[in-house]
Amino acid sequence: MRRISERVWAPGELIPGEVDLAQEFGCARATVNRALRQLAEAGLLDRRRKGGTRVARYPVRKATLDIPVTRLEIEGRGVPYRHTLLNREICCPPDSICEAMDVSQTTQLLHLPALHFADGKPFLYEDRWINTAAVPEIQDEIFSEINANEWLIEHALFSRGDIRFSAANATKKEAKILQCEAEQAIFIIDRTTWNKDQSVTSVRLAYAPGFHMRSQI
Repeated sequence: MRRISERVWAPGELIPGEVDLAQEFGCARATVNRALRQLAEAGLLDRRRKGGTRVARYPVRKATLDIPVTRLEIEGRGVPYRHTLLNREICCPPDSICEAMDVSQTTQLLHLPALHFADGKPFLYEDRWINTAAVPEIQDEIFSEINANEWLIEHALFSRGDIRFSAANATKKEAKILQCEAEQAIFIIDRTTWNKDQSVTSVRLAYAPGFHMRSQI
């Protein structure tokens, strides 16, 4: 890392092979391989089969995005948290959800819209669809003590996810739920998670006006 940051190894430069580095640092080749792989995953090295390893010419720093527990996110602000389940039904989803979750229009999904409060004020409107074929045990949960976000993080396996961030004008429904003006700008996150090739859940998160997101690179 020091040789990259101090430009001992310049951008685009071919670095020594794993055997040479292992001999220089007095460690196993497997240790070197693991370290180089981690630097490549961080966007600092460009590894090519039979082409050697080069310092990335245009390093890409990657932000880490977790699926947050909404309750902890709100309590971390030092204010009381509560949530209200607005509805619960098994039904056919709209076309946009069918496309996002790769299910047919006749597939029955669990629909769980909910509102999360911070210090008694609307914080987040969560419009969630869940594939009960992926997590059948969720059908027994009544969500009186735990919200769907937290339940899924604790119980559902997922291997990948699709996420989209956007700014949008609040619809009349969202404005009523979030207690803001219709057409007021709000922050939206659309996220679909998968366990291998099976969709688990798709959710639209509409935050009350004034919310901002922070990450690190």
